[in-house]
Amino acid sequence: QVQLVESGGGLVQAGGSLRLSCVASGRTFNRYGMGWFRQAPGKEREFVAARSWIGGSEIYTDSVKGRFTISRDNAKNTLYLQMNSLKPEDTAVYYCAACREAIAINEYEYDYWGPGTQVTVSS
Repeated sequence: QVQLVESGGGLVQAGGSLRLSCVASGRTFNRYGMGWFRQAPGKEREFVAARSWIGGSEIYTDSVKGRFTISRDNAKNTLYLQMNSLKPEDTAVYYCAACREAIAINEYEYDYWGPGTQVTVSS
């Protein structure tokens, strides 16, 4: 079992930055691929970014490439999402998730989810 808790969300103006954190319980954090998803009001949850548990591979959805950076600190059981140049369309609830695959982009591949943290970007 892995329990995940996100933090770092909030209200920010367009062009600003936020860093989301996701702390994982359990001693095998470094064996899980980790990802960030988001769900905007009235929309389906979508993939944002993922990072493998080994090798440092990263994947980003096109809309955040060059603006968001996913990273992880296995010693602290923590996943991060640095979000720069935020846009109003980035407004959503952001979820972190863990999968047994090395890395994945599909929701169904993820086994554990956090409760989410709200990010609101004002124009």
